[in-house]
Amino acid sequence: MKLNLDLGIPSKKEWIECVLSDFNSFLQDHADCERKASAMAMSFVAKYPDRTEIIPDLIATGIEELEHFQQVYQVMEARGLQLTHSIGEDPYVTQLIKKCHSGREERFLDRLLIASVVETRGAERFRMISEGQEDAEMHRFYKILWASEAKHGHIFVKMALIYFKEKQVYERLKWWVDQEAEVIDSLAIRPALH
Repeated sequence: MKLNLDLGIPSKKEWIECVLSDFNSFLQDHADCERKASAMAMSFVAKYPDRTEIIPDLIATGIEELEHFQQVYQVMEARGLQLTHSIGEDPYVTQLIKKCHSGREERFLDRLLIASVVETRGAERFRMISEGQEDAEMHRFYKILWASEAKHGHIFVKMALIYFKEKQVYERLKWWVDQEAEVIDSLAIRPALH
């Protein structure tokens, strides 16, 4: 069974051109995104401690995202870059969260599916970065991240299927894919993951 849907639209060519032309700024944003992804996985554990079937996967995902943060930070250190003083709001994720249902169960499903779509977009963009790299080490680094993000895109759908009927999950996931396409298409191009 396929655990995620394809993205509604591909990322624009202008996005990868922008990222590669200001890669240092992208790295700072990427580090922030990895910190937020780790915190997001752990926030599921804090908000839904009764969902014991998914806690081990959430903890593993949180740790893996934190390891990605560590790896990005090492790349930044090698380039003489510092972390940003504060993590800014991500307009992409903010717009998606605003579209969530408000009921506890519906919001739980929505948050899992948003996580899936965000990770799937991350995988697509890490693939683009990997393929755009002239540096062999950076090519390999982003290829590994691309595979990891794709796996995370699947794991959140797998979690949703534990608690919700397959038809409900895939209908709502399709809706989220469409919403994500609108959001990503509306955003200004910048040297950031989203």
